Amino acid sequence: MCECVPMSTYNKTVLCMSTLTKILMLMSKSTYKCLYYFNFSTFAHLFTRRQLKSLVKPVYSKKRELQDKYDKQIKSQKSCATRHIFLIRHGQYNLSGETDGDRKLTELGRKQAFFTGERLSILNYPWTKITQSTMTRAMETCSIIQKQLPENIPITTSDLLTGSPIQPDPLSKHWIPELIFNTDKSRKEVAFRRFIHRAPPEQKKDSYELIVCHANVIKYFVMKSLQLTPEARLRLKLDHASITWLSIAPNGRVTLRCYSNSGYMPPDAITH
Repeated sequence: MCECVPMSTYNKTVLCMSTLTKILMLMSKSTYKCLYYFNFSTFAHLFTRRQLKSLVKPVYSKKRELQDKYDKQIKSQKSCATRHIFLIRHGQYNLSGETDGDRKLTELGRKQAFFTGERLSILNYPWTKITQSTMTRAMETCSIIQKQLPENIPITTSDLLTGSPIQPDPLSKHWIPELIFNTDKSRKEVAFRRFIHRAPPEQKKDSYELIVCHANVIKYFVMKSLQLTPEARLRLKLDHASITWLSIAPNGRVTLRCYSNSGYMPPDAITH
């Protein structure tokens, strides 16, 4: 037998629930609105420091001709092309090596790099440039890939694409001094802003760029591009010589087209 509830108490309860529902709905709409503007309108400023207004000297005068000139300068800074960035992890390498020179690709690692180069060749995009890490395993991987692509693709090397960018949460079982994390994080942030940004206004066609580097770097770029906490990168796995594809639209919106793609390799060649 249910206990009877006085009508006055019932009315107050319904009123409170109704009010709470409205508050939650308003909060939901407000939160959605904030997320919308944060995701798409302020990405270029918060993550790449390339908001259009930050690229043009401000005008403090109210004169119409100066304001018109300022508006034209702002318009001239707008991007009109999409940058496609292919992040390639190096192949499997000798983990027992004591120095970077000893940590060369294994036989399987060289096969993995070959499969990836073959895949990129089949895609047949108009590759714009290649950037490789300074570490041996990345340079070996890049060399194998490069042999299967057109010879005229410019290639550069960057020491920004190495190291452990940020202390993971939860902590890794492998201890690393906090000082190293602090140093590497600064380098990774510089690398992120250098490589992950909208196309410059003078670029009229879409570009397709290859970056051959390391799992920590790729995870950091992906997490920051998607506005997720980089500390959670250990929750992601990345196959050796796999392809991760980011696209940056003219408005700064980033799309993760694929992550750790290695499905083009034979099953027995896939490792991480």
